[in-house]
Amino acid sequence: MSKIEKNINIPSEYIADVFGQYDGNVNKIERALNVTLIVRGDELKIIGEEKSVNRTIDVMESLVNLASRGNDITEQNVNYIISLSMTDQTEAVNEIDRDIVCHTVNGKPVKAKTVGQKKYLDSIDDNMIVFGIGPAGTGKTYLAMAKAITAFKNNEINRIILTRPAIEAGEKLGFLPGDLQSKVDPYLRPLYDVLYEIMGADSFIKNMDKGLIEVAPLAYMRGRTLDNAFIVLDEAQNTTPAQMKMFLTRIGFGSKAIITGDLSQKDIPKDATSGLDVALKVLKNVDDIAVCQMTSADVVRHPLIQKIVEAYDKYEEKQSKRTSRNASKNIRK
Repeated sequence: MSKIEKNINIPSEYIADVFGQYDGNVNKIERALNVTLIVRGDELKIIGEEKSVNRTIDVMESLVNLASRGNDITEQNVNYIISLSMTDQTEAVNEIDRDIVCHTVNGKPVKAKTVGQKKYLDSIDDNMIVFGIGPAGTGKTYLAMAKAITAFKNNEINRIILTRPAIEAGEKLGFLPGDLQSKVDPYLRPLYDVLYEIMGADSFIKNMDKGLIEVAPLAYMRGRTLDNAFIVLDEAQNTTPAQMKMFLTRIGFGSKAIITGDLSQKDIPKDATSGLDVALKVLKNVDDIAVCQMTSADVVRHPLIQKIVEAYDKYEEKQSKRTSRNASKNIRK
């Protein structure tokens, strides 16, 4: 196909963010979309096949829109918008971050960064129970807790309850010294970290002392009925079916529950059944329950994390196919 040329103007106040340091974003877009970009002041000349040129225009306009809303343009932003352009979905970027969930104690806005995260946040608004499923780095727990803290500050609920199963990540920690709280704190540390970042240590400690915020192992939920609460169950892939049923039946009137998990990172014994797997099958057709499945495209940590997740996905897919082939051979024998 023949090549074409098109020129677009980039507002001068957004050039530094959109083009990136030493035009790093420009170089990345050139390689990904197979175009040549020539920068002259605030004018950008795009040379390539028509489809690639039009996709490049969509990418640049989306980056400008992000910058105009006060966002810092990161490598993750550029990679994500390029991937959306491949399926002609760049317009979705304009709706992703319009709604701010809350601000951290440092004033940083907390909002969706991908289409998957936007759907997740919308589902939390619209449903009583939401399952947030996806790999590490997709913001499942962070966004759920941001929603919980916002609801608490707006007096929509009376308390926040954060819980996770106390299971080691593939290693035995042995006997831990101290009282019961000291023994379980290491399992709950990731939840504390998010609370400190969004609420601030003083506010968190004050509300925790009043019993308005509770961070506890899942076993502590047995026998309770949780009314007017925002409940977040983290690392749900490590629950047993009995634990998951117990948790789901604790939810009372005026409450909202978010269950997050990564089905690829189970720390339970290999022959054990995950309560999250069972719940997704049992509850798939129940009203007021939503399942949000995020993928490696929704990873918002360092871009290397996305590559690691994708590499493991490919490896595990190959292993699964190999196991299936071996099983078929054994059956034929």
